[in-house]
Amino acid sequence: MRKLLILSLLLLIYFPVISQEKTELQLIDIFDYEYISDPQISPDGKKIVYVRNFKDIMTDKNLSNLWIVNSDGSQNRPLTTGNQNDMSPKWSPDGKKLVFKSDMQDDKMKLFIMWLDSKEYFPITNSVKTPGEATWSNKGDYLAFTMFVPKKTESFIKLPAKPEGATWNDGPIFIDEMNYRGDGQGYLKEGNNQIFIISTDGGSPKQVTSSDNDHGTPVWSAEDDKLFFSANLHENSDLDPMNSEVYELDLKTGTVNTITSREGPDNHPVVSPNDNTIAYLGFDDEYLGYQISDLYIREANATESKLISGDFDRDIENIQWDGKGKGLYFQYNDHGDTKIGYIDLNGKVEVVAEDVGGLSLGRPYNAGAFSVSRKGDIAYTYGSPMNLADLAVLDGKKMKRITNVNKDLFSYRKLGNVEEITWKSSFDDREIQGWLVTPPGFDPSKKYPFILEIHGGPFASYGSVFSAEIQAFAAAGYVVLYSNPRGSSGYGKEFGNLIHHDYPNHDYEDLMSGVDAAIEKGFIDENNLFVTGGSGGGVLTAWIVGKTDRFRAAVVAKPVINWYSFVLYADNPGFFSKYWFDKKPWEDPEPYLKRSPISYVGNVTTPTMLLTGEEDFRTPIAESEQFYAALKLEGVESAMVRIPGASHGIASKPSNLIAKISSILAWFDKYKN
Repeated sequence: MRKLLILSLLLLIYFPVISQEKTELQLIDIFDYEYISDPQISPDGKKIVYVRNFKDIMTDKNLSNLWIVNSDGSQNRPLTTGNQNDMSPKWSPDGKKLVFKSDMQDDKMKLFIMWLDSKEYFPITNSVKTPGEATWSNKGDYLAFTMFVPKKTESFIKLPAKPEGATWNDGPIFIDEMNYRGDGQGYLKEGNNQIFIISTDGGSPKQVTSSDNDHGTPVWSAEDDKLFFSANLHENSDLDPMNSEVYELDLKTGTVNTITSREGPDNHPVVSPNDNTIAYLGFDDEYLGYQISDLYIREANATESKLISGDFDRDIENIQWDGKGKGLYFQYNDHGDTKIGYIDLNGKVEVVAEDVGGLSLGRPYNAGAFSVSRKGDIAYTYGSPMNLADLAVLDGKKMKRITNVNKDLFSYRKLGNVEEITWKSSFDDREIQGWLVTPPGFDPSKKYPFILEIHGGPFASYGSVFSAEIQAFAAAGYVVLYSNPRGSSGYGKEFGNLIHHDYPNHDYEDLMSGVDAAIEKGFIDENNLFVTGGSGGGVLTAWIVGKTDRFRAAVVAKPVINWYSFVLYADNPGFFSKYWFDKKPWEDPEPYLKRSPISYVGNVTTPTMLLTGEEDFRTPIAESEQFYAALKLEGVESAMVRIPGASHGIASKPSNLIAKISSILAWFDKYKN
């Protein structure tokens, strides 16, 4: 032992620990980012299973494994390992088993059951199609889930038989559905998501619905003899896409009963632990651009529902009953922060946790997740401007951070500082919230180039969370401003609908006032202002360069340029034409043209780059191509970047996110003084 001690001391003398100097983030670091998602606390609150997300630089894939940890933070260890995707874990009611989805065996996503005492697992499904999220029956002997069921119809077009041995092109594809393609899905196959049940002992899944509509995730009744689910089973569902209802399926008779029946969405039912009282989300449809989901309950055998969140002016998500059926926990966004609230059955609300976020890697969108045990312990994703989602637990009133998965990376990389700021809009003096990010090693006595980065949606919100894109801009030496102009969510129904049938318009003044507020800080180089944004932010970027020449260059990412064309070939025409405009384009084209950036292309002098995924079916690349052609015709310095294989969510592959950031910085650096 003495010799080992002397040897250890000698090693310390001759091989000292080297303190590594911190350097700026590199784009290749994106492959090293990790984050936690879908934390699931056990029924007794003693353990947490969560998804740990990582990336593989050699295959350009986003991957994930399951980990388990005691609620006090001890014994943190993996449940699954390998370059695969393990996700959607759910505890059995007795806390002894897990069901989860994984492609670990043959790249085909299956449902697996794992026994927690032995860590043994087996695939309970082996179907061609991917199963949806599974829910346990209360007795733990069955699972319910959704799965796509193809529907094959004989082609309407009849062709003559080709000669033997002849090589012809594939036959014509006949389409007669309104929604025939989906972003990230491509051209849709015929068929629908149906509900299945399967014994936890294995066997074949049993299909229990068969309508010509998609069905939502099912939940079990207290006696396990019924399933509740949401769906839009109306005949005109394509033309009335928001009008979903909550339904009850009797598993003995196959009868489907309608629980709700109003114009508007009713969805995400959850059943109380004591009886068949159902809580669900929804609202009376006013055909507004921004409508807040309220919380309703329908007591067992009641004929009417009760609104219990009527005085709460925020959008409610992810509702979960407490262990006694006396109230519900829920998630909501408020002034750039995702929070967990608790509401009793009389509508009294209290804040339970804050800083629930970190699930948006690319841009600083508010996104988080949580789960609650029977006694009220909460596991949730903790996010801040300095970290992607980590695991945290709330035991009563005490919060404990369990993980710090990017500690190793950030131990040698510098991050830009993020500071919240507010200002008054020059249009109507409304207060606008934003965040100013300064480069690592920031010196307030110097002047820095500046980027205005604008969020999409437009009914969405940025917040005090980590963003790989924003931090990459800061690492490149730019001060960055991101904000929540009018129309953003998390500020109430009235603020969100300030852009109803009026977008883009006065959000322009909100953003320009933010630029002025940043310049007043004294460290912005007014001759080096740049602007970019994606989706709705792309709309506003194109709108801005048609209104002002104060920016040296702009990058318009995945935009809408022409509303007339957009509503007719985006992936949900029944929604966009109905909720974002008062009439169809041919009935009243003037609002479509007035609100289209293409109408102001003659004013543009700012060097402008277009950037869009080639398989984007939300804001199809033809929108970018229109603006690009118009800019060229006007003699404006312009370029177009097409991301191969990318949908609207460009960052679905790590290399695509790197390509996006690299393209933006290259364009701005080209025009920087």
